[in-house]
Amino acid sequence: MSGLQHDRIAALCEELKLASLSEQYGPVAQSCAQKEASFADFLEDLLHAEREARRARSREMLARTAGFPAIKTMEDYDFSFAAGAPKALIQELASLFFVERRENVILLGPSGVGKTHLAIALGYLATQRGVKARFTTAADLVMALETAERQNRGKETLARLSSFFRLLIIDEVGYLPMNRTQASLFFQLIAKRYEHGSVILTSNLAFSSWDDVFAGDAALVAAMLDRLLHHSHVVAIQGESWRLKDKRRAGLIAKPKTASPARSDS
Repeated sequence: MSGLQHDRIAALCEELKLASLSEQYGPVAQSCAQKEASFADFLEDLLHAEREARRARSREMLARTAGFPAIKTMEDYDFSFAAGAPKALIQELASLFFVERRENVILLGPSGVGKTHLAIALGYLATQRGVKARFTTAADLVMALETAERQNRGKETLARLSSFFRLLIIDEVGYLPMNRTQASLFFQLIAKRYEHGSVILTSNLAFSSWDDVFAGDAALVAAMLDRLLHHSHVVAIQGESWRLKDKRRAGLIAKPKTASPARSDS
């Protein structure tokens, strides 16, 4: 093949938006020639290569736009350290059946047991299967909702967060208390996503303590938990902090007293 012909093929691929085809046709042609494959086989293999390249780019884009602070995987989660993590349930959730059923996952447990790791891992796995996902902390979420409300974009922002993403991951519920406006906006989002999209939520607090987080509004918390828990999987994780394990082993930090596990009060 002449250099001019290569340039013409590359130009056609660019015009037709076949970004990978111009890179793939050489290796595919060589492989087909070695197998003495037909021109139809060559064309089919080339189109398969283009399709897989597009899917790979799509997976990369979904993972990038999800907003993960880092990429975590299920394979990297240390079940040997997190002995209190229900391994069978977590592995079942990795099938992502809960996303297809628009169910929620609530990860409860003390700081450092891997709740955020699991939330990101499930979210990343979802993006690799073509699911639009979004990761945010509870603090960042309510700040974004408040800002949108002040700029008269509240309805638009709520609509986007409630319907655009099939999976919404809200991390660290309970680390910072909310005022009444923030609690109301958070509730509105959960209510709008109810039976329309899945939520993964992490918290270091048992449900009985959520009143203190949501401006002391027991009625709002009850209504929100009713929606969150109706179709949900509550994963209660026990154990000590993974981040402090080495210091504890060295005797620099005392082991924490055994506490009762987080539980669902629904």
